[in-house]
Amino acid sequence: MKIGLQTWGSNGDIRPLLALSEALQKAGHQVTLAASSIDNSSYTDICQRLAIGYRQVTAHIDFDMPAFAQKTFRMNTLQWLNALLEAVFFPYEQTIYEASKQLVEENDCVIGHHFLYPLKLAASKQKKPHVSVTFCHGAISMAEQPPFKFPDLSPLINRFQWHILDYIFDFALKNNLSKLWLSEGMPAFKHVFPELLNSDFLNLVAVDPLFCPYQNQWHPIHQNCGFLNLSDTAETWLISEDLQEFIKQGEKPVYMTFGSLQQAVPDWSMDLFIKAAQKTNCRAIIQTSSDRYPPETQHGDIYFIGKHPHQAVFKHCAAVVHHGGAGTTHSATLSGCLSIVVPFMDEQLFWACQLQHLNLAPAPLPARNATATALSERIREVLQSESMRLNALKAKNKIDPGQGARRAVQLLAAALSRIPP
Repeated sequence: MKIGLQTWGSNGDIRPLLALSEALQKAGHQVTLAASSIDNSSYTDICQRLAIGYRQVTAHIDFDMPAFAQKTFRMNTLQWLNALLEAVFFPYEQTIYEASKQLVEENDCVIGHHFLYPLKLAASKQKKPHVSVTFCHGAISMAEQPPFKFPDLSPLINRFQWHILDYIFDFALKNNLSKLWLSEGMPAFKHVFPELLNSDFLNLVAVDPLFCPYQNQWHPIHQNCGFLNLSDTAETWLISEDLQEFIKQGEKPVYMTFGSLQQAVPDWSMDLFIKAAQKTNCRAIIQTSSDRYPPETQHGDIYFIGKHPHQAVFKHCAAVVHHGGAGTTHSATLSGCLSIVVPFMDEQLFWACQLQHLNLAPAPLPARNATATALSERIREVLQSESMRLNALKAKNKIDPGQGARRAVQLLAAALSRIPP
């Protein structure tokens, strides 16, 4: 079967679709991945290694990520999302839609990032199966549990609270997101979630079952496949000899990163990490975001590293300080690491609370309240907790790194088999 995949966003939005593309190709399908990278990274080389067709949708996205990050640092989640869309989605919406139409025309089935409604639109008009992929289950309504940050009152009231959340999303997003849909003659939809941003056929929830205790309360359209993790053979990055030597020098270090969000506050992030490591008196590997601390350099018990696939290094660490992104959360847990989460927005706070509930992390430390002393206290709490360390090992043993991609292929095959000839 010919299958087209399309995604948009940062590396964290593209890697899971790469992992799914790899699994589909191994299952015997002819696969093409179209990606719009907001940091203009190209995935040509890895797709060539995996025998996957690749298209870069828009040759260049004009986006000053550091300036945007600094501008939006203190916005709430919906304000931040609207600002991001205005900067790097709506100006390229028509180009993305044209790529979607081509992908649908050339393939038997298409799979897209949950936000790529242009792909759902193109598939609907050409009457081709469309599957969405969701990386965070926090916005999937449940029969009895309330939405995140809403009080748990009763099943009836909790269901009503999900309707309130629908209207909040609609108020913030519906006007701009509906323009292309309606301009193409499609019928009006009631809510952004789920009508516009989820498949009507199959929505793959790319979250490990460890984090989804209430998946039986989801609508059947939402199927939990597990984390979409690239195979070891897909990666070519190797740990440098200097880093290997640092790792061997003493106790397992604590890894520290805020991912792309470090660009919002590069100097503050580095100062926070360095001072917290010094206060804790622990060895640390810090993903650098400042010219003051070049990659592959060492200052005492701190090693500075550039961009790289996380799991290769995480497996040598005792804990990970991070912002609570879905990919980093899974990578830390897969590696048997405890987490100390410093969330910047609600989705990251959601993942922080998931980890805390599983006793894989202490209470979240919101970025606006983060100090070196507060971060040091949480690092010390994690390093000294034997129960948390045992929980991390149990969680690691529960997760099969390749399960998500295999399960996704199985769910797709089962869904497609139900389509009448």
